[in-house]
Amino acid sequence: MSKSTIELLAKDLNHQGGVFCPSPLADMKILDNHPKVYLDVARTGTAKCPYCGTVYQLKAGEHFSASH
Repeated sequence: MSKSTIELLAKDLNHQGGVFCPSPLADMKILDNHPKVYLDVARTGTAKCPYCGTVYQLKAGEHFSASH
């Protein structure tokens, strides 16, 4: 189980403000570790995967805008 934190730029988020885990951003192979799950990072600036514990968070100073 991973306990790492992945810092994200706003451009790393999809148009809904989220990411999928497992993620190539975390050096994971898709479907290598667990089922693919959507994590809403934009809502609070951070999200934790319920399967592997990897935390995805926006880098300090980054802001997500759904209008881009």
